[in-house]
Formats: sequence, structure tokens, C-alpha cells
Amino acid sequence: MECSWKTVLLLVCASLGVQYTAIRTLRDSLSGPCQGSYRCRSRHHGDSRWAALCDDNWMELPRKHILLFATTRSGSSFTGQLLNQHPGIFYVFEPLYHVQQAFTNSSSRLRRTLDRRALLGAYRDLLLNLYTCDLHFMENYIRPEPQDHITSSFFRRSSSHALCSPPVCLEGADATASDLPDETWCPKKCGVLNLTLASMSCLSKRHVAIKTVRIPEVGDLRTLTEDPRLDLKIIHLVRDPRAILASRMMAFSDQFRAWKIWNATGRQPRFVDLSQITSTCKDMTASAETGLQKPAWLRGRYLLVRYEDLAFNPVAKTDEIYKFVGVEMEDRVRTWIAKNTYSNVSAPSEWNYRYSTTRNSRATAENWRLRLGFDIVRTVQSLCNETLALLGYKQVHSAAELRNLSHTLVERRTFQPVT
Repeated sequence: MECSWKTVLLLVCASLGVQYTAIRTLRDSLSGPCQGSYRCRSRHHGDSRWAALCDDNWMELPRKHILLFATTRSGSSFTGQLLNQHPGIFYVFEPLYHVQQAFTNSSSRLRRTLDRRALLGAYRDLLLNLYTCDLHFMENYIRPEPQDHITSSFFRRSSSHALCSPPVCLEGADATASDLPDETWCPKKCGVLNLTLASMSCLSKRHVAIKTVRIPEVGDLRTLTEDPRLDLKIIHLVRDPRAILASRMMAFSDQFRAWKIWNATGRQPRFVDLSQITSTCKDMTASAETGLQKPAWLRGRYLLVRYEDLAFNPVAKTDEIYKFVGVEMEDRVRTWIAKNTYSNVSAPSEWNYRYSTTRNSRATAENWRLRLGFDIVRTVQSLCNETLALLGYKQVHSAAELRNLSHTLVERRTFQPVT
């Protein structure tokens, strides 16, 4: 059933209200030793399945709230799996997709009413509810609307190991033992998703991690970093914008048809939309500059990670990420890295599957240089000159230099956590 514009507008207004009220009051009201347990029991008092979790675990869980903050085709699906493989992390892949879809499918009258602030308010409101393990809140946005807290429309459910494992999916216990990726078996074996069981699974984990590419700038997250209910850690994943464009051209062929014609012919068509890559670089630069300036509200909460560094040294960089968020890296994560990176994995997988996470990481880091024509590269360098310089990506000045993979375009840079 399509969401009416009045319903969505009401959600937006409520979301904005959450953003601007009660934070000071919350600091006092949440300080008592029993507040979390009381909130858990009162919210789910009618369901006995919550009793053990509320009574025994609520005060311990979750301890860390992790946000993988990125842009489309920056390697975020791969990086997210480094968090998803940890048995103590409840990981959710791009839940803000549902908010965006609900607004997009609403009436034109509503869309005229909405502005960037309202949409970001809805995004932040959903993130807050997910970090406190209230997955029922997503029912406001999932379409068709879930019945009895059950849905078959949860976006990329199979990208979350927790959503494909007991108690959410009883079949998951046997399937996990097969050592196949969740994306292979989860959609067939697990069936519909029970959001109540998903919330229970979330509460049973020690930490919650969410990946999103829909929030433009890190400054849009300030309200969440200052919320006393959260211990938010932001992993800002960046990638060479030339590589981002090459990946988008392959993954979203219809949207980038003019770019592909340009790449194939070497002649720029009359109508090529340069705004998307320009906006990407602008947002990436603004976020990195904000983070590296070390404002008080980001201290201890922000880490800049280049995808290329992660691809070249996956174990070392993953260990750095885990140390930053304050979680011990489990052997299961190291095993996944060994199986899904390096030369034992064929490089073309990234280009064959839009959300692939299995790849020869070293090969894919700079293989865009064999796929983009020099004229396109030169245009992107002009549009994103500031971004390239800030993040340590070298420019090329000839087609021969572009194709010479023996010389990396990734400068040696160290981006320390904001402390």
C-alpha cells in the first residue's frame, strides 16, 4: 500500500522534533542504573520472548554504535563485510534506502514540501532507532507495509549475517556451516523477515554497525554524535573519484550511457551529466575537511579510511578499524579476509555483480586505469582537483601515464583517528 503524503509528512515532522528536543533532558533521564532495562521491558512487555534479553543483557548491549559512512561505489559493500563477519556485531546494509524510497514514491505535493533538512532528519531518526535495536520503526518506511511485523521487502537482508542466522532464520545454523556466503543461500532458505526476531537478535549482540551511502556530509551526523544514548564511531570510507566513476559506469549502465559512449568513442557527447561526480567530490571533500579539522563533536569518533589502503593491506587496515571502534578483531574476520582478497580471487567479480564483496583487492584498487579513457580522466581531475589533492591521489597527464600500473597513483598518507 503506497504511503500517503500526509503520513510521510507526519513522520518528517516527528523526526525533526526528535532532532531538536530533549537531548539535555535525556542526559539526566538516562543516567540511572535501571533506565535501559525499564525501557526495554516497557516497550516489549507483551512478548515473553524479550524477558531474558531485557533482564540479563540490556545494560551491556550494545556497547558500540558504528557507522560506515561512504558514497556509492566506494568499496563500502566490501568494507561493510569486514564488520558483518564479526560474531558480536549486528550489521545492517543501507537501511536508509527505505526512507528514500518512501519519499520518492510519495505524491508530488509532499516532495515539494520536503527539503534536505527534513530528509536528513528522517535518516537520523531511523539510525537512532536502529542503534537502539527498534527495527519495528522501519515499518514506517518499508513498502508494502509489513503485516504482523513480517516483511519480504527488507533491502539486501542477505548482506547481514545476523538477519540470516538464528533466531531470525532457523535454517541459518545449517547453512552457515556450508561456508557459502549468505547472499547465496539466505534469500531461499530464510524466507520472510520477522522484525521482532530481528530486534531480539540485535539486542543479543554486543555492537551495532550500519552502512550508508545516502547521507551527504559528515556534518549531517553531528546530532547523533552528541546524542547521549549513543557511543557513535564513524568510519569515513573514501576512494579515488576516478575509480568511483568507473565503477558507477559498470554498475549503473543505464544512468551512465552518455559516459560509456564518451569512453568508447573518445568524444564527449553534447549532454553528459557532470553534476553527480561533481557533487560526490564536493561532499567527500567537505566531510574529510571537517573530520581532519578535529572539531570537538568528532573527537574519538571519526576515522578516515581510503579504500585503496584497505585493498593493499586488508589485514592491517581492518585491524586499525577495529582498534578505532574499540572492538577486538575476531579470527572469523581474518579468515574472511584471507578467502575474499588477494590473488586467489579473480578480479572481474566487482564488475559482474553490483554488490560483490569477493575480489582480488589489490587488482581492483587501480584497475579503473585500464577501463577509463584519458579524456574522461582528465575531466574528472579538473572537476575533483581539490579532492584528489586532499586525499592523496596523484593526477596523470597522459594516456601512457594512466595505463602504467607499475606506478601507483595513491600517495603514502597517514590519516590518524580524530582524538
